[in-house]
Amino acid sequence: MLPAVAGAALLSVALTACSTGPQHESLELSGDLTTHDPALAIEGDDWYVYSTGNGAVADGNIQVRHSDDGEQWEYVGEVWQEKPAWVVEAVDGVDNLWAPELVRHDGTWHLYYSASTFGSNTSVIALATNETLDPDAANYEWVDRGPVIASDGDDDFNAIDPGIITDAEGTPWMAFGSFWSGLRMIELEWPSGLRVDHAEPLRLADRQTPPNAIEAPYIVERDGWYYLFFSRDSCCRGLGSTYNMAVGRSETVTGPYLDREGVPLLQDGGMSLLESEHPQIGPGGQSVARVGGVDYLAYHYYDGDRGGQFTLGIRPIEWVDGWPSID
Repeated sequence: MLPAVAGAALLSVALTACSTGPQHESLELSGDLTTHDPALAIEGDDWYVYSTGNGAVADGNIQVRHSDDGEQWEYVGEVWQEKPAWVVEAVDGVDNLWAPELVRHDGTWHLYYSASTFGSNTSVIALATNETLDPDAANYEWVDRGPVIASDGDDDFNAIDPGIITDAEGTPWMAFGSFWSGLRMIELEWPSGLRVDHAEPLRLADRQTPPNAIEAPYIVERDGWYYLFFSRDSCCRGLGSTYNMAVGRSETVTGPYLDREGVPLLQDGGMSLLESEHPQIGPGGQSVARVGGVDYLAYHYYDGDRGGQFTLGIRPIEWVDGWPSID
């Protein structure tokens, strides 16, 4: 592990370097951007965003949007027209499906998604698979693969908000969690994409004080480091949302994760990455995809110019002195 760095001085240098060095071109988004908790994925030259469903549309199933260039977006449907029956039985009162994650392994797309209700940890993360993301392809079909992990009132964690990372040895891991005991992790296995065993989930990040407002983990590997992106504070309140994004890193996928000043994420650490700035209020629910050597951060925010409508944002990540920065 690298030694902790004097935060304020180096952060100032990093921001200066970011502002004066070469910048990746920002995207100008248009079209149908009404997304919440976007999972950004690239297949060939096509960009896709899968996002939280709307209970009034297609039984609340995960929504799908497509773009040829990452800028002009169109709505292209939902994963299914009805939720799997077992999901409805497992989570009483479930309305829409939440916070998807997309990862490709050996030619197969794995779609992880959450089923829960607000304020409850009676929840489940489930899996579906497909050979392609192109809804017009002859072999396009999302196949239900059942539950990956569940939680209920007897558990101290909340099984929502999956984020998948494959480590340097080829082992897949799923970070997850929302409030309760913070961000957790379990080991998966390929090719099924399901859980290996039922050991107690590892602990990645915890704010230590109620209500432990931390969720939506997403891990990215770069130059031998694992970066844990997460959202914290209050989501889903329109213009009253205080959601924001932070990050920590570790030399091993299972942690410990520290922020830039050396504070463990298990002790409420986290380097601020993206906060509210009009008109983008409460940014969070993030994912990352690499396109042409550039890492793009996808997230939702509440649009201050449109009465708080939740909206898709995509911005390039600049890497400065081993840490991500959003210009």
